[in-house]
Formats: sequence, C-alpha cells, structure tokens
Amino acid sequence: MKAEVVAIGSELTSGAKLDTNSQWLSLELANLGIPVAYHTTMADSLEAMTEVFRIASGRCDLVLITGGLGPTLDDITRDALAALAGVELVLDDACLAHITDLFSRRNRPMPDRNRVQAMLPEGSRAIENPRGTAPGIWMERDRGPDGVCQLIAMPGVPSEMKRMFSHEVKPHLVGSGQVMRRALVHCFGVGESTAEEMLGKLTSRDHDPEVGITVHEATITLRINASGSSEEECVEKIRQARHEIRECLGTLVFGEGDDSLASVVVDGLVQQNRSLATAEIGTGGVLMSWLSDVDGSQECLAGGHVLTDADGIGRAFGGDGRIESEGNSEATARDLATRCRDHYGADFALSVAECPGYDPDDPEAEAPTTWVACAGPDGVRTKSLTLLGDVSFTRSRSAKTALDLLRGMLTAEN
Repeated sequence: MKAEVVAIGSELTSGAKLDTNSQWLSLELANLGIPVAYHTTMADSLEAMTEVFRIASGRCDLVLITGGLGPTLDDITRDALAALAGVELVLDDACLAHITDLFSRRNRPMPDRNRVQAMLPEGSRAIENPRGTAPGIWMERDRGPDGVCQLIAMPGVPSEMKRMFSHEVKPHLVGSGQVMRRALVHCFGVGESTAEEMLGKLTSRDHDPEVGITVHEATITLRINASGSSEEECVEKIRQARHEIRECLGTLVFGEGDDSLASVVVDGLVQQNRSLATAEIGTGGVLMSWLSDVDGSQECLAGGHVLTDADGIGRAFGGDGRIESEGNSEATARDLATRCRDHYGADFALSVAECPGYDPDDPEAEAPTTWVACAGPDGVRTKSLTLLGDVSFTRSRSAKTALDLLRGMLTAEN
C-alpha cells in the first residue's frame, strides 16, 4: 500500500504560503505503516486538478488532498473530484444544516455562496468538520484489477485538517501491516560529501534501514527510516544503524532527535555545574540567543556581550582595545574570549570575531576568514573558518563552530 498527498492552492505554488500540511500528513501516515510515495502541490485549475487526481489515484491506493473546499470561486476541489468520477455535484442536506447552524451560532447571516460547500460528488460521503464550514469528502475510485483507491479531501486550514484527519479519517484507514519508525542523528564538523564518504554504504539506496543525509546551515542530519513487521524489529534496525553511524563518524556526532548544539552544550554545562559567558562581534547575538532559548540555560549562563566591531573590546571589558596589529585574527578571538571569561567570572567563555562579508559575484574577491575561541580552565582553543554564503549562513556556521569547540572541551573534561 502506498499513498500520495496533494496540496491545492495557488498561494502554495506562488510561494506566498508554505505547505506544512503535506509534511504533517506524511508523518501521520508513517505511524500507520503507510509510506508516502509522492507529494504534489498545484494551483487552482480544474483541468489540471482533475488530471492530477487521475494520475494519483492510478498509482496509489490512498490519496489525501488538502485545500480547495472553501466557498469562493477558486475552491474547486469538489468539482475536480466530480469530474474525475464523471458524476454531478449533489446537495447534502446534513452538510447544509451544519453550515447554516454554524453561522447561526455565530450570529452571522450565511452568504448564499456557502451553500456550495454542501455540494458533494454523487456517490461520495461527507467528512464531519466541527471546526469550520467546509466538510471533507471521502470518495472511492475503482481501478479494476488494481483495486480501489481512496480519495480523501480535507480543508487546507491546518487546525481543521488535523482535527478531521485525527478524528474522522485516521480511525478508518487500514494500515499496510508494516510498522515504520524514524530516528535522527545530528553531526557537525565536516561537509556533506565528506560525511557521506565516511559513512560508506550506509547511505546507499538498498540499505536496510534507509539512511538519508541532509544538511542545514552546516549541521548534518542523518534520517533513519526503518520498516518491519513489528515495533521491536524497527527499534533493533535503528539501534544498529545508530551504532554504525557513530562508528563511522565518531565525535562528529553530537546528538539525536530534537538535540541541537546549543542544547547539548547547555546540558553538558549543567551536568558539570559549569558556567558560560559569550562575546560576539560577527554573529549579531545569534550565539546567546540560541543558548538562552534552551530550557535550563539560566542555570549556566553568566552573561554575554554583543559588539559591533573589535574596537569595542576595551570598552566592554576594560584594558586595551582591539589588538590593532592583528586585525580580524586568532589573537583577537583569543583575547575576546579570555577577557569575557574574566569579566563574568565564568568557567568558560565563547567568542566570535568579526565576520566580514564579500561579494561572491566579484571574481577578484577572496572569501574572508573569521576566528572563534573558547576560553576555559585549561586554556584557550581556537578555530578558523572561511566564510562562504550569505550573512545568515555565515553567522549560523560561526556560532555553531564556537559551540562545537566548547562541546569538545566539555567532553574531554567529563
């Protein structure tokens, strides 16, 4: 059994809104052991929509559709379903009564246009929607020797769709008989291609369980997707995959699931009863923002400074200002971390030097370098990185590099 999720709406294809419904539904179907083979996003076009439904129902056993059930002229999902089945739209009296009652309870007159929401393809059935005026539609399409495809249309409003799926659709779906479970392993410190090379055959298409690799702002995430006949089988596959990943990548692995570098660092500081301060020039405060967002961070954060340039070091922490002869250098990052640690009386201090921008379209421009540092009880560690990409990426990567320095020092002390 396999499924397809179809998201309807010109606001999605134009980029005005993000399609989060398809992601949510795919995760829900995975919990039922139903793999999603296709995601389709399309604009409001009757002819194109009908063709998409025809293709989807021809290649999948289950098609979940979101959007296009409102009362306006561009809400034509019901029309496309009727065209697919070759039937007329007929008025459902129970749906009309629900819509009328909803307007009455809100003390609002019902526009005549809302009657169209009670029109369903002949032979289909309505799906209750207590949160809105648009009922869902459940329709079957006979595919001859290939069996029957279930087409289920739900509102595009996430709160209405989620409630409808959870209470009115999910209990009536027949799973595939397979169990599907997922896990995430997060890494930092090398590029995507290097990580994949280190993992060897783990990310090959025929590997069981499937291990996918993605990267976001220098954080590499390995997605383990396991399927089997039982929960225990999936858990064992995931356990073995995690073990192999750690064997291949070693200390590059920093966490799993919802872990971030910031949360891992905060947990380590709290467990060791250590404190941390930060001083940032090139990140605009990203480092402290991430750390302070972690639950429990108030137990370990001593304070922080956000500077606009290295000339502000002296004003912030006293003594001499920037080391003029060194510029944006390792010495600057080291000095900044050391002064910050002394200023706050913290066990550790992280610093990020300036992150100069550059124009990648300029063939003569050289990618700039910045430095990060971590000052601790046993000295100062530093690391340089070349700044490639836009400002948001370079800030994120610089802050993560600093956090990873501290992670290494905490691990060494543990």
